[in-house]
Amino acid sequence: MIESETRIKLIQERLQPLEPQVLEIIDDSHLHRGHAGAKNGAGHYRVIVASKKLNNMTVLERQRTVYRLLEDLIPYPIHALSISAKPI
Repeated sequence: MIESETRIKLIQERLQPLEPQVLEIIDDSHLHRGHAGAKNGAGHYRVIVASKKLNNMTVLERQRTVYRLLEDLIPYPIHALSISAKPI
């Protein structure tokens, strides 16, 4: 099983192409203990990112951009992902 700190580092690495000015990753897995998706050890995360690379994108395009960068981590080690992606 991958530890929370390692998962957060993986998420940080995957989002580096955005050259984020703000990047906050919150592990909310503890709020979902006993949840079906948590049984295999996958986690629940919130990502707050702000980047100039997100300028001139719609909300949907920003969400898709972040998901694309993280897609190899879903469904494991990321089971659920909440994204706040803002332009600068």
